[in-house]
Amino acid sequence: MASSSPAILPISNPQPAAGATATAGSTDSTLTAQGPPPAFRAFINQISDTVRNGIAARRPWSELLDRSAFNKPESLSEATQRIRKNYAYFRVNYIAIITVVLAISLLTNPLSLILLAGLLAAWLFLYFFRNPSDGPLTIFGRQFSDLETIALLVVSTIFVVFLTSVGSVLVSALMVGLAIVAVHGAFRVPEDLFLDEQESPATGFLSFLTGPAPSAAVPVARV
Repeated sequence: MASSSPAILPISNPQPAAGATATAGSTDSTLTAQGPPPAFRAFINQISDTVRNGIAARRPWSELLDRSAFNKPESLSEATQRIRKNYAYFRVNYIAIITVVLAISLLTNPLSLILLAGLLAAWLFLYFFRNPSDGPLTIFGRQFSDLETIALLVVSTIFVVFLTSVGSVLVSALMVGLAIVAVHGAFRVPEDLFLDEQESPATGFLSFLTGPAPSAAVPVARV
């Protein structure tokens, strides 16, 4: 009697459950959503590039502080001319001096520094870096439209700048920094400096830090 072969059972590939697929998709989206938004990364990269370009374009500090090049101007027009030429040459150095004065003023006033940092963070993360897909801003269960968010930020800015010590600290620091720059520019004789004969306007974020690249350098005429 012939032996009968065993029956072959059908084999089927198990499919993932819909719930597991949805969970995996939500997990992937959660991991993708982590980290700073693209606008914030682009903003940080732009600041980094601007700072690097500004540092590369600065003049030597020994040239800025050359004591043999200081002389009292004979008239107000001569002092104004010196300030204009020295600013065109030492622009990055002057901005660095004003920035240092601002930083020292804010560090000596911790409350002003905290208020200013909080105000800047509010503008960046509540307005500039918000995506349209994020939906309206919700605070304590209440939703705010874009117009209401801007109005709230403007009111907060007015309150922080004009009704606290932040405004006076910033104004006094700017006045001190500008005074230092003006005194240096008026007493620094620019006859040994080389300025660009033709300057094209710079573009980009904070482009005043870098300035144009020298195309044809000519000695400045003696005052």
